Amino acid sequence: MDLDQLAALRTAEGSAALAAATEVAGGDPLAAAAALRSAGVPAGLAAAALTQAELRRRAAAKFGPAAAGMFLTRAGLEQATRRVVADRRAGRLRAAGVHTLADLGCGLGADALAAARAGIRVYGVEADPLTAAMAAANAEAAGLAGSFTVECGDATAFDVDRVDGVFCDPARRKAGTGRRIFDPNSYSPPWDFVTALAERVPHTVVKVAPGLDHALIPAGAEAEWVSVDGDLVEAALWCGRLAEVPRRATVLRGDTPHVLTGSGAMEAPVGPARRFLYDPDPAVVRAHLVAELAEELDATLADPSIAYLYADTPARTPYARCLELTDVLPFSLKRLRALLRDRRVGRVEILKRGSALEPEKLRRDLRLSGDAAASLVLTRVAGAPTVLVGQPVAA
Repeated sequence: MDLDQLAALRTAEGSAALAAATEVAGGDPLAAAAALRSAGVPAGLAAAALTQAELRRRAAAKFGPAAAGMFLTRAGLEQATRRVVADRRAGRLRAAGVHTLADLGCGLGADALAAARAGIRVYGVEADPLTAAMAAANAEAAGLAGSFTVECGDATAFDVDRVDGVFCDPARRKAGTGRRIFDPNSYSPPWDFVTALAERVPHTVVKVAPGLDHALIPAGAEAEWVSVDGDLVEAALWCGRLAEVPRRATVLRGDTPHVLTGSGAMEAPVGPARRFLYDPDPAVVRAHLVAELAEELDATLADPSIAYLYADTPARTPYARCLELTDVLPFSLKRLRALLRDRRVGRVEILKRGSALEPEKLRRDLRLSGDAAASLVLTRVAGAPTVLVGQPVAA
């Protein structure tokens, strides 16, 4: 995809090609291309339309029905924020009194569009010309071109005195190759520029990778980890006046948010494995809020380095999945195989923390047969390799 192809897709002929591509996307790509060519669509336009149709089909999981009118790149779609997350962030910015926002490194515009929908005037800056043009096209398609404008340029050169809030999602992939960048100093914009924004703008939010090292969190910032239906999707740093607590885990189940906060420095008590096991949501684990959850559930760790919690009674919580344990065994393949055979277990889910065992290899080695199901947890208890057998507790 290049700027000329994008321009072609935005013509009446391009719109017709996109509509035709949407009808055949998701199947055999060769057959789809042949169908467009037989309909008289030029080869170059057909290829661009099919690429967009396929990306839009994938994007529906992130953006819902709005994906059908968006222009996308593979790398931009992968890094773009899910709509449910972007809308929550925009709502929090608007509630904090942000009226004008700079989106530095706006990508395809997912966060900027959410802010514009929330009534915030957004100025997007994007270094890549094609991505900037797509973001502008997406604003127009959403009917928000008057609230979200895009300039192609260097994010570090934008005059942040023009706005009362800044959102920055630094590029974490190498331009041209798409390879992940793990050194924050190699982000674009670089990490030192990003972290200095909070000293210049009182309302600053930085989107970061979920695997962010806690040592990189600026002093006084709130670090938030977000999961959607059990999948950890992102982390963000809320700086300046936006910081409310040291650590926050936001767990989104459907459209319902559940928020757990704390210092991130507490340590959970340690005790024996008990009847009920809680597997905390990954946002809770990454936010270092397992101890806060343990206090809420009256639970303990069985190993101080492993984030499984144990309690005597079950409790409903959005922050963890609960299993009722029937067996706590020192790990032995022979013994485990015999136990599952005696119980006619033919289907298992395998969870693991603190174990080097490969779940799929173990599944093969167990040689399961039967019509019953069980949950297996590979972990350590008091430092010893252990397998737990149990059943999920209904939520």
